[in-house]
Amino acid sequence: MAAAICELKWLKALLLSLGVAHALPMKLYCDTQTALHIAANPVFHERTKHIEIDYHFVRDEVMSGNITTQYVSSHTQLADIFTKFLGKKQFDYFLRKLGIHDLHAPT
Repeated sequence: MAAAICELKWLKALLLSLGVAHALPMKLYCDTQTALHIAANPVFHERTKHIEIDYHFVRDEVMSGNITTQYVSSHTQLADIFTKFLGKKQFDYFLRKLGIHDLHAPT
């Protein structure tokens, strides 16, 4: 999540340098509910005492209002089409969600 936030901040700075202002918080989708809970919860628990510094960075960005996080189910995670082996049914579903059509398919 920390790497994704760094990329979002870079994209926001790039857009700002091009004259496109974006005042709304950027939305980060994640399929790990535990990571979302840690990022959104400002209370320091004993169980999160030895957590990596990345999560503290993510939590700071969420608490400052620069980033909002939202849960997305693993079954509807569009990035999976690029990173995981999928069955035909799920692969076709992701292709439709991305708007990709086979031009040579019979109609």
